[in-house]
Amino acid sequence: MTLPYSHPVSRMSALVVVAGIMLAGCEPAVHQAASPASRYDAAKSAFKNGDMDKALEFTEGLATASPPAETTEQARVLRTVIFAGELKGYMQLADAYSKGADKAKSTRFQTEYRRLDNDMLSSAGKSALYLAEIAHQLAPDGVISKQCVLETNYPVTEGPVEVKALAPVEAGGWIEPDQRAAVTADALHKGIDDALAEFVSGDRAKARQALASGSTQLDGSAYALFLATQLVQGAEVFDRHHGRDPQKLLTMCDEGEECLKAARALLKDTPNASQDKEVKKLSEKFKTLRQDR
Repeated sequence: MTLPYSHPVSRMSALVVVAGIMLAGCEPAVHQAASPASRYDAAKSAFKNGDMDKALEFTEGLATASPPAETTEQARVLRTVIFAGELKGYMQLADAYSKGADKAKSTRFQTEYRRLDNDMLSSAGKSALYLAEIAHQLAPDGVISKQCVLETNYPVTEGPVEVKALAPVEAGGWIEPDQRAAVTADALHKGIDDALAEFVSGDRAKARQALASGSTQLDGSAYALFLATQLVQGAEVFDRHHGRDPQKLLTMCDEGEECLKAARALLKDTPNASQDKEVKKLSEKFKTLRQDR
């Protein structure tokens, strides 16, 4: 799908069009009829059971509700983790297939791996654009809540620490089509685990412990930095080394910088030297991405 970023527009108008294309008609009416609380409970259950598609389906209407529902912010935070995890997983797969295409001696392998690389980049790009949409919802005009809650349990299906099946692919070896679904699932589960670890500024064990009670809370400034970090990774999907889409890259940078603006505003009231340093580091990354598009 080619998304419409063909001319200069306000930073949100492109995302509105994207949302209309990607979200229209996706959520069944039965979910709309349920209460916001019960729909979010269903999303939490799906997330815990490793069914990220269902978790996204149940939170879809909640995240875009206007006026916001009682669980709208929780839905947006949960979706942030899911899309961040999927972005990581698809980018790992794209990188592996790209390396495989470069090293494979067989023309057949090269052709197939370049196709898979493009497919994975396309999926990563969609996840990145959803992150940009959520960033705008959570930090409009550089404002974000002082506290953000990730309300869910840790998934029972844990991804591998390393997707070992990708090693031969990166070396130019072949992976059979019937193995790819399992490899993709492993990469996506790993991505979710990695996103959760980043969310709590730790590792899987810390994330699992933090969610043992069914929820964990993060300062708004820390959450803004988490989201900005994911948007840096999302912007890289569209850089000249990958998707080569300068307008989408700029959209990601715009939304990421709004997150940093929100973090700065909160840090004025509650100074944190470590977070101040991270704001500056991320600001430089967005600057570099803009210059290197």
